[in-house]
Amino acid sequence: MSFIPLKFHSYTDDTMVQRSREFLELMSLRRTVRDYASKPIPNGVIENALSAATTAPSGANMQPWRFVVVRDPKTKQKIRLGAEEEEREFYAHRATPEWLEALAPLGTDDNKPFLTEAPVLIAIFLERYRVDATGKRIKLYYMPESVGIACGFLITALHNAGLATLTHTPSPMGFLNKILDRPAHEKPYLLLVAGYPKENAQVPDIKRLPYSTTVIHWKKTPDPES
Repeated sequence: MSFIPLKFHSYTDDTMVQRSREFLELMSLRRTVRDYASKPIPNGVIENALSAATTAPSGANMQPWRFVVVRDPKTKQKIRLGAEEEEREFYAHRATPEWLEALAPLGTDDNKPFLTEAPVLIAIFLERYRVDATGKRIKLYYMPESVGIACGFLITALHNAGLATLTHTPSPMGFLNKILDRPAHEKPYLLLVAGYPKENAQVPDIKRLPYSTTVIHWKKTPDPES
């Protein structure tokens, strides 16, 4: 393993505070959107966002993610049919009463029109292991954590570019392997919807937990015996 000089941007204290505030303001506007316009996305936007996602850290730098970009209307229709079949089973039989109660304020059901309305779907797969040219299995490390971080990068990059997103996780998602011709050692992790919100689109009036609830600034307490 060779090493290269680190390329790192340093800023003044004031610039750091300003940039962090601007980023907070940007991300505070991010919302999950379920109503999409068919407006096409400019060339390069999805590709740049995906390239940003692949810069995420990963266990032993194994990069166990695979992103499948779907724009074809017929394929999106197949994905919608597969997802809605699993969702009907979920809402009718798999979900507990507590789970359904938690979902009720969001107004979700087994109908998923956004899967065909949005211009782009990105199916994210997690490599459970890797297979080399000889057919040998290669062990990977911290796959769920690594892919989760990469998905966070991707959602942020798309939001930064001016696109709305929705994370969709019908369970199980094995139908994605079949539709998108992915090997068995790749596990469907997330189906990400990306596009422009419809004009006058609305979102649930939900509130985020306060900063003081979710962030703890640890302070070491004095040792009474010291």
